[in-house]
Amino acid sequence: MSVEIATKQDLQNFKIEILEQIKKLILEPGSQTETPKKWIKSHQVQRMLGISPGTLQNLRINGTIPYTKIGGVIFYSPDDINLLMQRNKRNVFK
Repeated sequence: MSVEIATKQDLQNFKIEILEQIKKLILEPGSQTETPKKWIKSHQVQRMLGISPGTLQNLRINGTIPYTKIGGVIFYSPDDINLLMQRNKRNVFK
């Protein structure tokens, strides 16, 4: 029975390889494993719409934006956000 010993350098190289693979999966658009997100969190919606947390809360309260709350985390469907944007689209050209 042979025993292989991993050195610190071996572990460092392994870590670098794993991080590079993760970056490749996350950052490369059109990669084969890319799947659209089904749910996004409040901070992502705020950035997407350029609104404050209070404005987002008002949109939830008055029923403008549908959401799902699990525990203390609020989730939104990107499709619902896009539909909201389309419904409120104004034609500025005359």
